[in-house]
Amino acid sequence: MPAPEPGGHLAIRLATSADAAALARLRWEFRSALNEATEDEAGFVARCGEWMAARLAAGSAWRCWVVEAPAREISGNLWLQLIEKVPNPVPELEHHAYITNVYLQLELRGSGAGELLVETALAWCRERGVDSVVLWPTPRSRTLYARHGFAVRDDVMEAILDPGRDLVGH
Repeated sequence: MPAPEPGGHLAIRLATSADAAALARLRWEFRSALNEATEDEAGFVARCGEWMAARLAAGSAWRCWVVEAPAREISGNLWLQLIEKVPNPVPELEHHAYITNVYLQLELRGSGAGELLVETALAWCRERGVDSVVLWPTPRSRTLYARHGFAVRDDVMEAILDPGRDLVGH
């Protein structure tokens, strides 16, 4: 379901497997700017593109929404994984969602594209009866998510299994 184009400049749409190579290049751009890459760009884009194409195929628990800029090039994305809960015999929703890899190219930041991506993903979750949505924000993105009802909770626990990892934008 495409979102309205703000000012006629941006469009949000659900990604398809055909978008995998462009999305893999955005992932490279996003992550290699945060830390020194241990893999060459071409190798990473090929490996990541294959992974993404499989996750964007019909029947996958993954969804990705993309931002298309005026030239209709993919300039940002938001990935979401639907997580099944064990069935409940009580009136409780049986899915969670995990948002990750939210990225906008520099020229789109502050344009409202991030708001549209988050609104689109949350609307999709509401339509499907998702119980709760989790994510790990960067310090810079916290206000975006707070505006959409995300809050720091005291009832979720996390075990960090790799204490040496870079905590920025995981």
